[in-house]
Amino acid sequence: MNHRGGFALIKSTWLSWLQYRSFFFVLAFGWMIPPLVAMFVWLAASGQDGIQGIHRSEFVAYYLVLILVNQITYSQANWTLGDVIREGLLNNWLLRPISPVYQVLSSEFAGKFVYLVFTVPLTILLGLVLRPKIDISFLQLSFFLLSLILAWGLRFVWGYWLALLAFWFTRADALLALQDSLVFIFSGMIAPVSLLPGFLQDIATFLPFRYMVGFPVEIFTNQLTLAEIGLGLLIQSIWLIIALILCSWLWKNGLRRYSAIGG
Repeated sequence: MNHRGGFALIKSTWLSWLQYRSFFFVLAFGWMIPPLVAMFVWLAASGQDGIQGIHRSEFVAYYLVLILVNQITYSQANWTLGDVIREGLLNNWLLRPISPVYQVLSSEFAGKFVYLVFTVPLTILLGLVLRPKIDISFLQLSFFLLSLILAWGLRFVWGYWLALLAFWFTRADALLALQDSLVFIFSGMIAPVSLLPGFLQDIATFLPFRYMVGFPVEIFTNQLTLAEIGLGLLIQSIWLIIALILCSWLWKNGLRRYSAIGG
């Protein structure tokens, strides 16, 4: 693992992405649209009395935090990995004196920086206009930051192992699209998990998708007890370990059968 070379690659990729920041700003804005639409739908439905104890200002807080968490945890680099494998471009990665994982991480961190340069100011502006209700303690903030790191790791590694299926299947990107759909339904984007029908809440509690986005948001917006936070962090960690094991197994076995001409 040539970490020094990997960090240099991350820096160079970040600088190159800044040259095309207008395109990525438009892309980031497009990712903000679904949560914003969901927020205004729930604001219209909640009226002055709220829904199941969630009031207008709390819906605003939930979705504005969700916008930031979604952009931080979203991993677009996983989409490119499958194409690199299918097109034989993995040859170049394997011949370089750094781990191929740095190729993916370089796009990952470059994207995070460029997207957040656009998203954070716009979210703050929306917060000033819509006035969300946010009351968070230092302990909750600590749990939020821990869960946010685990959420990014889980979403990144989960997409990574799905992309590695390109060693065996030509349409592994379809599974990534399915994953994004499941994240939209079960992570709390379409609605806070507490507002989902009972059986969907049960499913969301144990599937990994809630822990990629919605769980950190629920901590930040004070929707969970300490016991629920502890259980959620445990489930989040278990899914991350499972995803890491899958990544390791698929990478080792995939390389044994990988072959490409040129590249």
